[in-house]
Amino acid sequence: MSVNTIQTAAVIQIELDKAAVEQATSGWMEVNSNLVKYNGGSEVKIPELSMDGLADYDRQNGFVAGGVNFKYQTKTMTQDRGRSFSFDENAVDETNFALTAATVMGEFQRTKVIPEIDAYRYSTIAAACIKAKTASGGYVPAEDTILQKLYYDIATVQEIVGDNTPLVITISRMVAAILSMSDKLSKKLDVTDFKQGDVSFKVKSLDGQHPLISVGSERMKTEYLFKDGKTSGQEDGGFAATASSKNINWIITPRKAPVAVSKTDKMRIFDPETNQKARAYAMDYRKYHDIWIPDQQIKTCFTNVKEELS
Repeated sequence: MSVNTIQTAAVIQIELDKAAVEQATSGWMEVNSNLVKYNGGSEVKIPELSMDGLADYDRQNGFVAGGVNFKYQTKTMTQDRGRSFSFDENAVDETNFALTAATVMGEFQRTKVIPEIDAYRYSTIAAACIKAKTASGGYVPAEDTILQKLYYDIATVQEIVGDNTPLVITISRMVAAILSMSDKLSKKLDVTDFKQGDVSFKVKSLDGQHPLISVGSERMKTEYLFKDGKTSGQEDGGFAATASSKNINWIITPRKAPVAVSKTDKMRIFDPETNQKARAYAMDYRKYHDIWIPDQQIKTCFTNVKEELS
């Protein structure tokens, strides 16, 4: 066969990983994984740093010894997701298979994979904030109260991290629309550059200081079912909000707090001569991904939820 399936799979895999960072609204969280050690498979090692605070200086004995504890925590990516696709050999030939495969997998990544990754990350952060009591519920966004509420939540975070720590506000698109459509409130918004991966975006920011990352409301829920593709009613795969899920208004985090990782694990392509199941090209796609916020960082994050929290 003239199609080099191994080379084609490798090229597509690289492009899919790059797209996951650049196209996901939560892609900026993956930039924080620079210090993460990953050697393949589902395990990653995340650095954890702690140290003692200042002590009194003694003029006779000098400095009081302090401790610095730097270690790696081994984490397992809990999201191990995949699908297998096939193209009948009469539908595509050797001359256009690579282009067809790249197009199909690119669309799959854009419409199925990236929304699920976003939804998982935001729901995970929200759940962690709710558990840590760094969340509030019962606020229905309205033009006359939204700015005051948003400023108060920002102040709650800044009470811990200070004024000079860059924050990111991930906000439901319908909530962000209240700010943008109000003549009075929109004056508080500026346009600023926001770098994500190798791409720089223009986003709105509050007072030119806090970027607002607008996210579709279907990705901003507190809880999802990630379908297994086999159970009755879950054959179509993907994800869906659970009956008990709540709507997230916004999430405020220091830019360096969330550590997200996503890896396409050795995508495989089989030509019709190798595929044992059918006279077709077969493509196996597998994605590992997860997100963590170190224990000492979760107190610096805040989630605002529309419904009351129990």
